[in-house]
Amino acid sequence: MKKGCIPILIIVALILLIGGCGIKNSYNNMVTLDQNVQSQWSQVENQYQRRADLIPNLVNTVKGAADFEKSTLTQVIQARASATQIKVDPNDLSPEKIQQFQQAQGQLSQALGRLMVVSERYPELKANQNFRDLQAQLEGTENRITVARKDFNDAVQGFNTKIKRFPAVLWAGIFGFKEKGFFKAQAGAETAPTVNFGNSNAAASADTTAP
Repeated sequence: MKKGCIPILIIVALILLIGGCGIKNSYNNMVTLDQNVQSQWSQVENQYQRRADLIPNLVNTVKGAADFEKSTLTQVIQARASATQIKVDPNDLSPEKIQQFQQAQGQLSQALGRLMVVSERYPELKANQNFRDLQAQLEGTENRITVARKDFNDAVQGFNTKIKRFPAVLWAGIFGFKEKGFFKAQAGAETAPTVNFGNSNAAASADTTAP
């Protein structure tokens, strides 16, 4: 081998080494961000599940009120069933899957909003200690849902930004990293409600919104 070729080979080797290290670091960063998104998603699911777990007790308590509107209870029960049937694979948090999950949860929130409005017509419910306890737990859960959704959106934003920036954009598709979906705050079924059994005005506003 000619001596003049040796420096060229060294330079090529350095370029390959540096390039390989860059790809490795880029891949590791994407993995870290992806794991963070999945971790935040689990918190979102936990809080929505906590809300779903409170609903049977709420329904049973409300049933005790004389002549309570059965159609309203039926809507809550059916919406809960639909919402709990939507399962999202944490490895496939695509915009379409997040939208589907959000829509189902939004329908449940709307049903709960209607239940709140109707409950205002039954003073015995507001005097019921179990009902008041459930009220406080639901209010706390809605707050936790809001926080969990924000943390998830922040994590998704960090991930999506990473895979779209150079040089990660060159490798993201090869390694199977795809854009993830956000929770979107919109008017109607996609807007988080203010859950407040004790205030009729707040309850009325909850009837038009949902997470």
